[in-house]
Amino acid sequence: MSLGGAAYTPTDPPRPRTPRHFFSRVLMNLDFSEDEIRRYARHILLDEVGAVGQAKLRAARVLIVGAGGLGSPLALYLAAAGVGCIGIADDDLVELSNLQRQIAHAQARVGQLKTSSAQSAMAAINPLVHVVTHPVRLTRENAHEVISDYEIVCDGTDNFEARFAVADACHSLSKTLVSAAVLRFEGQLSTFRRGDDLPCYRCLYPAPPPAGLVPSCAEAGVLGPVTGVMGTLQATEVMKEILGIGDSMAGRLLIWDALAMRFRIVRLVRDPACPLCGPDGGAAV
Repeated sequence: MSLGGAAYTPTDPPRPRTPRHFFSRVLMNLDFSEDEIRRYARHILLDEVGAVGQAKLRAARVLIVGAGGLGSPLALYLAAAGVGCIGIADDDLVELSNLQRQIAHAQARVGQLKTSSAQSAMAAINPLVHVVTHPVRLTRENAHEVISDYEIVCDGTDNFEARFAVADACHSLSKTLVSAAVLRFEGQLSTFRRGDDLPCYRCLYPAPPPAGLVPSCAEAGVLGPVTGVMGTLQATEVMKEILGIGDSMAGRLLIWDALAMRFRIVRLVRDPACPLCGPDGGAAV
């Protein structure tokens, strides 16, 4: 998973802040039950979250594409955090080989749809969140329809066709995309959103690689906890975007080498010839 880019130096432009107006259009409901106050007490104690932040989480609508190694910890943490509406899109069934890393599923649910299995796991953690299942594979034909109902989209898919369909639809619909990928002992993470001269997904990857060039996890393998770390980092970035806190990963790429236990961040720049956000405005995509 070798990528180009330059490490940050003190002379680099300021890192993009997470937009604080993200949920300004939503009328916050600050009426919490006693059970909610106890459940989310550790969030509410944080100055950066508080009751208003918890209300933002409850009002948020997040779509998780892929209920596998990345989507599992992501779904569980977003449900535990009280994100009000969480969509899950995946057309696969739970298999025994999934259980090495896909912690939202269990042996008793082998053969079930992953969306239904994940929904059961999320409800067991937090029955207060609304989970919407989309038992479909996202493609160029249906991505817009599924994504349009959500504010933030999380890509945890394992195939390039779905990744590019999701990225293109998010750009077209001006949806924030939090994307992660894993292979063997490595993980990557970035956030893509329009505005402020930020790069899009195709600025980093202009087109899918030729078939067979990049192996899948099924072909090359992946260490189970690597998916857990990257899915948890995705959940963290999603919550930062909802809450409007911290430094956004937009315009930056996190690369993690688990064997060396080394994290590094490279700066991403907008490609003036990008087939999606360049002068042609997606005409070439």
